[in-house]
Amino acid sequence: MTLVIGLTGSIASGKSTVSLMFDEFNIPVVDADKLSREVVKPGEKAYDKIVNTFGHEILRDDQTLDRKKLGGIIFADEDKRKQLNSIVHPAVRERMIFRRDSFIEAGETCVVLDIPLLFESKLTHFVDKTLVVFVDEGVQLKRLMERDDYTEVEAWQRIKSQISIDEKAKKANAIIDNNGTKYESYIQLEKLLREWKII
Repeated sequence: MTLVIGLTGSIASGKSTVSLMFDEFNIPVVDADKLSREVVKPGEKAYDKIVNTFGHEILRDDQTLDRKKLGGIIFADEDKRKQLNSIVHPAVRERMIFRRDSFIEAGETCVVLDIPLLFESKLTHFVDKTLVVFVDEGVQLKRLMERDDYTEVEAWQRIKSQISIDEKAKKANAIIDNNGTKYESYIQLEKLLREWKII
């Protein structure tokens, strides 16, 4: 039996850092963010739908999506964000399930679905257990402003567009407290994988 773990967090909570740690335990990770970049490449169905919906002004000179321009549109307008999500999410889900099932068929002990909007998109039925990477909101804000050079207003817009990190922590089967060092998070992950009898 393959255990499917749904890994999530909130923007700038350090989820990607924890996601990379599964490599150390030879546990495959299906990354929804990477898939969301794949499905919007020129030639993909989702790409055509996005261009038809938002117009050619969201394209760079090389015809790829200008993510910053698109982000500026959708984070300022709830309806437009929903519109974009209704195009991208089904395409990502389809590809994610295909990859998950391939790992299950290959007899992996465990596979991780790294899904930033696991709870928002109500995708918990795709996994057996949920794991939330948790940080205090103040830490989240500071990291986001430093990482992406956002103003405080821009950073809050992005944080508030998701379910709060506290809310996610309450819903999860387990949490990794990522307020400390990478090593402290790694030790928590190792302990959890032992508890769940994966390693």
